[in-house]
Amino acid sequence: MSIASAVVTEQGVQTMQAIAQAEYGAPDVLSLVDVAKPVPQDDEVRVRVRGASVDAGVWHLMRGTPFLIRLIYGGLRKPKHSILGSAIAGEIEAVGSTVTQFQPGDLVFGDLSESGFGGFAEYVCAPATTLAPLPEHLTFEAAATVPVSGLAALQGLRDVGQIQSGQRVLIVGAAGGVGSFAVQIAKALGADVTGACSSAKVAMVQQLGADRVIDYTHAAVTHPDQPYDLILDTAAYRPFADYFSALKPGGTYVMVGGSTSAFFRAMLLGPWVGKRRDRQVKCLTSKLNQADLLTLKELIEAGKVTPFCDRTYPLSAVPQAIRDLEERQVQGKVAITL
Repeated sequence: MSIASAVVTEQGVQTMQAIAQAEYGAPDVLSLVDVAKPVPQDDEVRVRVRGASVDAGVWHLMRGTPFLIRLIYGGLRKPKHSILGSAIAGEIEAVGSTVTQFQPGDLVFGDLSESGFGGFAEYVCAPATTLAPLPEHLTFEAAATVPVSGLAALQGLRDVGQIQSGQRVLIVGAAGGVGSFAVQIAKALGADVTGACSSAKVAMVQQLGADRVIDYTHAAVTHPDQPYDLILDTAAYRPFADYFSALKPGGTYVMVGGSTSAFFRAMLLGPWVGKRRDRQVKCLTSKLNQADLLTLKELIEAGKVTPFCDRTYPLSAVPQAIRDLEERQVQGKVAITL
């Protein structure tokens, strides 16, 4: 069957292709299968997926680790959601009876992480509120890299970090999915931005527009010449307290990504330890927000933010895309093209 369209079986049921899993595990548990084409509920639209992207949440759900993932999303022994994929872009094919915001033919992008996932498929149904109009002059593949990582960067800087124009900001993991958006968003909001990354990715972070770049394999990230007002940590390779020496008194450290243990240490101990050191420690819990999707759309259309898509894969190669991301072989984002 072609990846481009659904087909009708002998029983009259329309089917489509999707990447699915029946058990938790490594990327080998994923396979390309035929499944029923979804039918939208009254408040939903059906999107013909033209682009999707891979993020850290995908491999955590695929593996079912940390175990807390299974408690949050269901499926203690086997996945509740067999088709993964959160961030998508595509064309609306059908709308539910109560949907007035979109109509068939509209081009959209959005985040399915709060509506059952399903982005690694030819078609997916989702509430209209999870989507926004596709940014102009952006390919489906590029647009699909925006929703999950872009929302995390925007909300981490603006809402949790309360970034202000003129502040000195450090983005740790600046070459990653969230970090690549954070560098650009921080610049768009008027900050003086330093990006920290590995040697091989310095040129990429410079291309994103960082005022300066620290190669953390050769330079001390935690002892800058001048302290920062805000640190956005997308990797959490170090304990949060290590960054206190790099923060101004009253400065803020925001943890966006990292291990579950590091996240919980920062969430539970950070406020208490930070208060003793006159620093603030906060953790981001990103939430889907249609208004924020529109904000990202405006930043992209104004030329202030450009998705950095390292490479694309066909739908059948989703397992390889996840392997490459897990092994940190990627700069910025990777996209799935349908």
